[in-house]
Amino acid sequence: MRGGGVTVLVIAKEPRPGRVKTRLTPAYTPAEAARLAEAALADTLAVVRGLPARRRVLVLDGAPGDWLPPGFTVVPQAAGGLDERLAAAFGGCTGPALLVGMDTPQLTAALLAPALAGDAWSACDAYLGPAQDGGFWALGLARPDPELLRGVPMSTPHTGAAQHRRLREAGLRVRELPPLRDVDTPADVPPVAEAAAPGSRFAATAHRLDAWTRAARAATAPGAAAPDGAAVHPAAADGAALDRAAG
Repeated sequence: MRGGGVTVLVIAKEPRPGRVKTRLTPAYTPAEAARLAEAALADTLAVVRGLPARRRVLVLDGAPGDWLPPGFTVVPQAAGGLDERLAAAFGGCTGPALLVGMDTPQLTAALLAPALAGDAWSACDAYLGPAQDGGFWALGLARPDPELLRGVPMSTPHTGAAQHRRLREAGLRVRELPPLRDVDTPADVPPVAEAAAPGSRFAATAHRLDAWTRAARAATAPGAAAPDGAAVHPAAADGAALDRAAG
């Protein structure tokens, strides 16, 4: 199966204030969190648009905006929990399908290349991209079967492991993609921005919003947890994982 025979799905939520990236508040206002979400989604869609895919589908909760480039079919997310929505997204595909979320703007074509290569499915039935928070940022299936997702517990520290186990128990040969860090909290923004391409919208938005200072302040706020590897930008020194993308 040639890479161009793969359907690439992006599951996302409309970047509207108060509906996306709510865990970034109060370090960011709802409008600022939505700006970061829109930048992450735009960067993700730009990468997917350039992939050698048969179809590009945006599985959207909400309405499309001017951040949506041409070349995508937009379908609404199904009702139900995240496992049901992911299952429905795959259920609408024929042939190999690869799904990503909007929480990893550091996504590149190179990271997805193994699942899009000409021999991608010759010795592999599924691809799974683990997220550092225990979820997963990508899932590819040679034969999209909604039952491979239904009932998998979502939005937990063990979601990725549970999904991997479901695939293996179904007798599938699973290949892992590189792990990535999701953008969920203020501490996630600086390291992900630094991993993103310098010209990315997410990195530019993070700099405009002074994400490094905000991460440091959030980490030192009363009751705050440690920033878990968040980088502190030199300019801020004085001030110093998919399963959420869909809903």
